[in-house]
Amino acid sequence: MDILFLLVPISVLLVFVFGLVFWWALNNRQFDGLDEAAGRILEDSDNQENKPVGENPDQAKQATQPSSLSDLDKQVSITH
Repeated sequence: MDILFLLVPISVLLVFVFGLVFWWALNNRQFDGLDEAAGRILEDSDNQENKPVGENPDQAKQATQPSSLSDLDKQVSITH
């Protein structure tokens, strides 16, 4: 029963600390713009740098067809 004299003040102190941290976060705009990151993935960007190799037909052709016989030998030796 004596432990309650220690645990109750500690729990009240923790509630105040968490309340102060939450108040600080609200006042410093930590929760503003939460939907921006979620909406960014839905935006259509035509930037070629962000596209994988297979989406540009020229790059896909270069990636799948070797330009010379020595390139073909290199690809075969790497895979085996």
